[in-house]
Amino acid sequence: QVQLVESGGGLVQAGGSLRLSCAVSGRTISYYDMGWFRQAPGKEREFVSAISWSGGSTYYADSVKGRFTISRDNAKNTVYLQMNSLAPEDTAVYYCAARFRVLGRPLSADSATHMREYAYWGQGTQVTVSS
Repeated sequence: QVQLVESGGGLVQAGGSLRLSCAVSGRTISYYDMGWFRQAPGKEREFVSAISWSGGSTYYADSVKGRFTISRDNAKNTVYLQMNSLAPEDTAVYYCAARFRVLGRPLSADSATHMREYAYWGQGTQVTVSS
């Protein structure tokens, strides 16, 4: 049973930083491309960032590009999301997700953004940015 557990959320002032972590258990993380999504109150869940299984490819939503950085440590079975220059509109529950590596269909700018591509999800961690 694959489990994803997010941590690192909290309350931060606008302009501040947080680093989210997603610890994966049950299987080695190298089998998966990994993604971060978020859901603000009253809004649909949206794509934030994704990283290929090797870390060689990364993708970002336009709203976070230049401020957020995704990374992974396969030896630690953990994915990270470094969030800088946070703004109130970044307030949301942040979810980590895992996508199976698919031979012949690598993670792409399009596939990374679709929730249906991801087989496993964490429970989420709250990020609140005050103005």
